[in-house]
Amino acid sequence: MDIVCLDLEGVLVPEIWIAFSQASGIPELKRTTRDEPDYDKLMNWRLGILKEHGLGLKEIQETIEKIDPIPGAREFLDELRSLTQVIIISDTFTQFAKPLMRKLGWPTIFCNSLEVADDGEITGFKMRIENSKYTTVKALQSIGYDTIASGDSYNDLGMIKASKAGFLFKSTEQIKADNPQLPAFETYDDLLNAIKSVLA
Repeated sequence: MDIVCLDLEGVLVPEIWIAFSQASGIPELKRTTRDEPDYDKLMNWRLGILKEHGLGLKEIQETIEKIDPIPGAREFLDELRSLTQVIIISDTFTQFAKPLMRKLGWPTIFCNSLEVADDGEITGFKMRIENSKYTTVKALQSIGYDTIASGDSYNDLGMIKASKAGFLFKSTEQIKADNPQLPAFETYDDLLNAIKSVLA
């Protein structure tokens, strides 16, 4: 039994924080998991910037409503889901994901949740489980699945390396150089063909 585990941001949709950085005019918010391996450190830093600028969930959600999937992502996902089970495993948050899942045809997503005050201030975040991508892949394996994983960032490497097959997709030159053993692809057709060859 195979199951494909995909990252969300940078793989199927543009990076939410980069889009919000552009919309809000705050260049520091462009920093993502492609730049910072420590997710807790990155999120706490982001929350500090939001507080400093008086920005909350509403402003980020307004930006997310305008984000469309990367061209070809919906078609890629539809074809992949016709071949095998697919789960998106993301470090994003349920409060961010819903409009994006609608645009992708409601795939299954495992992600985290934000702690939000009554006035909309994001006061914290709750990770579903520590090291969630790797841990989720290992849990799927423990119930009889062979996992195939793909992502673009530092926080995807655990699930990619722990899987039967793993691929980098639209990753950075640095991550590709640091992990030469991992096949790296730039187009959905190439990624789909690589996954199909594993499923065959």
